[in-house]
Amino acid sequence: MRKLKLQVQVSADGYMAGPDDAMDWLTFPWTEDLTAHIAELTEPVDTIVLGRRLAEGFIPTWAARPEHETQEAIDKMNDTPKVVISDSLTESPWDNTTVVGGDLAEAVGKLKEQPGGDLIVYGGATLVADLLARELIDDIHLFVNPTAIGTGKPVFGPDAHRTLRLVTARAFDCGIAALHYEPRHA
Repeated sequence: MRKLKLQVQVSADGYMAGPDDAMDWLTFPWTEDLTAHIAELTEPVDTIVLGRRLAEGFIPTWAARPEHETQEAIDKMNDTPKVVISDSLTESPWDNTTVVGGDLAEAVGKLKEQPGGDLIVYGGATLVADLLARELIDDIHLFVNPTAIGTGKPVFGPDAHRTLRLVTARAFDCGIAALHYEPRHA
């Protein structure tokens, strides 16, 4: 069965986005050691899972080929099939993307049962909170930026109380620390 991984940038105080979805606190540029780590993490991934609101910015941003990213990362993001979880969209306005609605646990279960590599979710906040609350994420990869922002959208919402097992922790030259956890499901 395929794994669903969460990879998310997070502030040192636990937020994945600031007020009004601000992302100006992210650490850039990344160093080669972090870029290599992310390439290793995403190598077995063959499907990206996104919430609708994140998809509306994420997919066009990568299609525009952001200057601060490597060509390899740009190609990986654009070439990897995407699944957008949404009950408000009935069809995808984007290339290489399908829309899945309905019961979240059922939809994710069907994705995990399909043949292929791992699935990865980058957000958004509502989708991540729902996935965590329903115990649908198999691996949690937090990229902790050396900035506290005080308020915003937390990675772990009020219904996400879980015991986690630390698999690895690694600091990178740019100041970001990667924490890999496995949830201990009830």
